[in-house]
Amino acid sequence: MITTLAIIGILVIAVLAFTNFYPSFGGNSTKEQKRTYEKSNQFNKGKFRNVKPVPEDLSFSDKLSLAYTFFTTKVPNGRPKEDLKPRKIDSTDIADYKGEARLIWFGHSSFLLQIEGKNILIDPMFGAVAAPHPLLGEKRFNKEFPIAIEQLPQIDAVIFSHDHYDHLDYESVLKIKDKTNHFYTPLGVGNHLTAWGVSDAKITEMDWWQETQFDSLKFVCTPAQHFSGRGLNNAQSTLWSSWVITSENENIFFSGDSGYADHFKEIGNQYGPFDIALMECGQYNKLWSDIHMMPEETAQAGLDVKAKKIMPIHWAGFKLALHEWTDPIIRVKAKAAELNIKVIVPQIGQEIIVKDSVTTYPNWWQNI
Repeated sequence: MITTLAIIGILVIAVLAFTNFYPSFGGNSTKEQKRTYEKSNQFNKGKFRNVKPVPEDLSFSDKLSLAYTFFTTKVPNGRPKEDLKPRKIDSTDIADYKGEARLIWFGHSSFLLQIEGKNILIDPMFGAVAAPHPLLGEKRFNKEFPIAIEQLPQIDAVIFSHDHYDHLDYESVLKIKDKTNHFYTPLGVGNHLTAWGVSDAKITEMDWWQETQFDSLKFVCTPAQHFSGRGLNNAQSTLWSSWVITSENENIFFSGDSGYADHFKEIGNQYGPFDIALMECGQYNKLWSDIHMMPEETAQAGLDVKAKKIMPIHWAGFKLALHEWTDPIIRVKAKAAELNIKVIVPQIGQEIIVKDSVTTYPNWWQNI
């Protein structure tokens, strides 16, 4: 009995030490910051909230049951049979680019946006696993990237949608922080960046519906229906969001992570139509459909925001749910055809011209 208690005690201490001191968990809001967050309509009783009361707070036993189901359920075709091979881009092609506004997809929800002479990273997650430590998660589907992160040129701005590990990655921030001019995040997320050595002067935190001008571009922090947290005791301590990026000639929507709700119509009515909407489509399940859209809802949300075309994201990167890895694309394309909304599915690394309405994309994911 004494030996068992001692082992349990050591394990508890080890977990507490890991979660409190391992750097990838990031930083926490101060009491003074929390007082400023109280001005936000989304902050109530010490936590950020969705408009609807979701997600539901699961009991500890429910969390254990869900974790057990996830880690013990074998999903046929849950990940590609081989690593996804991205299209490669030469560093000079990026550094010297002077063409129309374009996007380069890095898989999952990460993009390089080149627009009006600027380089903007969106949710740049280049880590091997979506977890606080390499031993705690499955490897991503693509070991290689279109370009080595170290070869990226100076980054004018980085935009983050929320603080989950598959969107905000410690090692990735370390690689880009010294070559990035400014970071834009929802409320509270900047504390993680500060903990990782980013100067406060380079961070702008924003609430829903706030707008800011970045030279000739406008960034709008718009709503999402999701949640946040990187540790055992900081759930909903930071805000989550979608984003609108507008230039003189282009209008782009990035959904971040979100369940389907009325905010998509509100965003479409206020800021649409969009030349392209980068829409979450993956890592879903009926058990958590309030915080991640089903593929059919992704297509509908594309209509709601008044997008001329949608690109499904949040897939082809990690196995974070119990569906086949190609299920998101098969289902969203079927629903989009029914709703008569255009869907593009480029390869990782393939150039996406924001206003292009001609290019067709082959079904590259088949037989992989």
